[in-house]
Amino acid sequence: MKDVLIECVPNISEGRNLDIINTIVSSANSIEGAFVLGCEPDSDYNRTVITIAGKPEAVIQAVYKLIIKSSELIDMRYHTGNHPRMGAVDVCPFVPLSENSMEVCIEASQKLSDLLGKEIPHFFYGEATSESKRKSLSALRKSEYEGLESRLLGGDWSDEVTRMPDSWSGIWGEKERRFGALAIGARNILVAYNVNVDEVDAKASKIAGSLIRTSGRLVKNNTKKFRIPGMLKHVQGMGVPLPSSGISQVSMNLQNVSETSMHMAFEAVKSIVNDHGVETCGSELVGLVPLSAMVDSGKWFSDDPDGSSDEELVNSAIKGLGLDYLKHFDPESSIIEWAIDKEVKSYE
Repeated sequence: MKDVLIECVPNISEGRNLDIINTIVSSANSIEGAFVLGCEPDSDYNRTVITIAGKPEAVIQAVYKLIIKSSELIDMRYHTGNHPRMGAVDVCPFVPLSENSMEVCIEASQKLSDLLGKEIPHFFYGEATSESKRKSLSALRKSEYEGLESRLLGGDWSDEVTRMPDSWSGIWGEKERRFGALAIGARNILVAYNVNVDEVDAKASKIAGSLIRTSGRLVKNNTKKFRIPGMLKHVQGMGVPLPSSGISQVSMNLQNVSETSMHMAFEAVKSIVNDHGVETCGSELVGLVPLSAMVDSGKWFSDDPDGSSDEELVNSAIKGLGLDYLKHFDPESSIIEWAIDKEVKSYE
């Protein structure tokens, strides 16, 4: 494990058709030295989060094959779902797993772009771009797939800096209508974490999402407006219904889990929805999570944080956060360090 390791977490806009999802994942699994550590479809979001880790060149090739296969099997003209998206593969962030490997992830973003050429419109975001206004995924994804054609062909757009892809053919044709556009980025580890709320209409969940997210709430008065900052640092969040489970969620991206932990986010959401007469019912991790984040939350819930092993603290976190509420949470497959060790050992 002395080699540089990175991961990539492509999100595809298909979470319901398991045949399509499995075929796309199989295309990435065919590359030696790249390991698919996770595949988590969500029917309400109609989105699947896939985690691929390994040596940089192998990961790049695996992700390239995944994108090409997705372009063959997903048609965005017929896509509906609760999650913001602008393409068949919506986002594709490279994430450093070894020390001082962010530059490797930035290079991986460029190499993937070179492989794609101009066939698929794509934007750079996060650390993969030097333009500050283009670092934000939400700024690039504004108006989503449905607004792409007008946007790229000169229609109304609020900021010219974010309008155009970093690479595309300049033509909005059949391929573009089918695929949409892709955001390729480099970022530090992000924890996709959802708190379950025992309500169907997402009313309290939406209130909690707007209060806890870093960007807070935008207040308007005719042509005047200002923003009230949110409670938590480095958090993106929104409340959404989850009809398939009869509940709602506050769906969050914890962008710096060492500063805003899972248990802090969980307790913040719980406090707010409780004030509105609603209970939480566990939570959910989407994708993989660093061991340090699980241990940190385990210490919050443990009766003996200093005398417990990592395994015991992980179990305390699973129980305290209710990570088994919607489906079984397997720490061997869901914790990055443990999942990589497991895959490498089986590969050897």
